[in-house]
Amino acid sequence: MRWCPSSALHLLRTVRFRSCPRRGRNTLPLWIREIWAYMRLLVQSFYFNSLTDSDVVFDSFFEPLFYTVDYVTRWFGSVFVWLVVILVSSILVICYVILLPMVFKTYPTEWIAWHICYGHWNLVMIVFHYYKAITTSPGYPPTEKNDSPFVSVCKRCIVPKPARTHHCGICNRCILKMDHHCPWLNNCVGHFNHRYFFSFCVALTLGCVYCSISGRDLFLDAYNAIESIKHLDVVKPGVPVTGMGVLIGLLPPGQTNYQTPAPPYTFKDKMIHKSIIYMWVLTSTVAVALGALTTWHAVLITRGETSIERHINSRENKRLAKRGRVYRNPFDYGRLNNWKNFLGVEKRSHWLTRVLLPSGHTPPGDGLTWDVFPVKKDLIPV
Repeated sequence: MRWCPSSALHLLRTVRFRSCPRRGRNTLPLWIREIWAYMRLLVQSFYFNSLTDSDVVFDSFFEPLFYTVDYVTRWFGSVFVWLVVILVSSILVICYVILLPMVFKTYPTEWIAWHICYGHWNLVMIVFHYYKAITTSPGYPPTEKNDSPFVSVCKRCIVPKPARTHHCGICNRCILKMDHHCPWLNNCVGHFNHRYFFSFCVALTLGCVYCSISGRDLFLDAYNAIESIKHLDVVKPGVPVTGMGVLIGLLPPGQTNYQTPAPPYTFKDKMIHKSIIYMWVLTSTVAVALGALTTWHAVLITRGETSIERHINSRENKRLAKRGRVYRNPFDYGRLNNWKNFLGVEKRSHWLTRVLLPSGHTPPGDGLTWDVFPVKKDLIPV
């Protein structure tokens, strides 16, 4: 067989072409190239348009931390609810077992009637509104196609968002007129349960203030009694008697120590005093903390805004102030009208039947559409 020089040259070129990679060809593994492309996409997403600001960059960097906090809060939701039930139940046990018998023994008839009527009204308001705040859905925007107006599209749910609607990372869905996610309710505070949440805060604050004021004297007496018990506990059970004491017959024959008398407080008395101290400290602390929160929400309701809208309106106010313009909250109907709209008051009798008494009426509107820039006249004639 004759060897052809041209064939050998062609074979050599082929081997060289396959063994030597092309100049500029990427030899990195595929998984490294994919990671690099993803990192470049993340960096480019920070300045993909003119609407990106520091808040978007901050949210992007801290997204893992936010996800962890949302997951832990979602998991501990039922724990917080049971904690509220246990704490409130402990105060009720102390009131019924310890304080109520004292009231019957020491207070006049008119004060007994006042404590019984007010205490049970307050208890009914707390239990009713807490139950309704937990079990009532805050309201969700429709997920199917409809003709309802919307202002944006949720980047997480990928559904249209009506006005005043925001996404809750803990509930993992959009909430109508979202105020915040309350871990003590294990539920979001939105359009349909906002009134229940606020009424529960008011009722619980009034109950804690009531217990703190009415139990102040009992707390002082119990605290002094506990201090006396501690002083008696450090006294030695026997005092040696020597010298003339033995000769004059202070002790019986054969006894060398004078036994101190038994303490005047029993174990039951100690537990009663400690229970009163526990009740007063807990109710006073909750009255201060929850009272501040309730006052803040009352201010927001007066302004016609939610907790989330407070930050949005503040930012818009600063942005327009730089341009010499004044920002106006489009959902502010006036102080009195804001409260009427929030409480669902449509006539005079509703201040009693819907505000001072438990009521399960729904708020005005469906949470999807809102009237903006209303006229200054009274929206709800009362």
